[in-house]
Amino acid sequence: MSSPLFQTVTFFNFDEMVISNSFSKLVILDISAEWCSPCKALEPILSKVASSYSKDEVLFCKLEAEDENMKIAGSLSVRGFPTVIAFKNGIEVDRFLSTQTEDFIFNFIDNCI
Repeated sequence: MSSPLFQTVTFFNFDEMVISNSFSKLVILDISAEWCSPCKALEPILSKVASSYSKDEVLFCKLEAEDENMKIAGSLSVRGFPTVIAFKNGIEVDRFLSTQTEDFIFNFIDNCI
């Protein structure tokens, strides 16, 4: 996702970007793959939703599931792409799979906050 609203997460910075930040704000992690059509369909919807939240309230992150990053996807029991996971206080609080509507994503995030 080329959106400046998303922080890039990798195998090497996952703990800092996702886990550590989740103690001060909700972290939404989009795990997707470059070759995945539903992932590409979700990108503009997730970007639009992300623009509605303050970075102090919700941190949006993107993990491209390739190479070393697949270890993170595996450790989180990701079974398909895209998978969007919400983290709060160092743990997963909810997730959804596949492309969803803007309203669904707003409700998902608001319920996690």
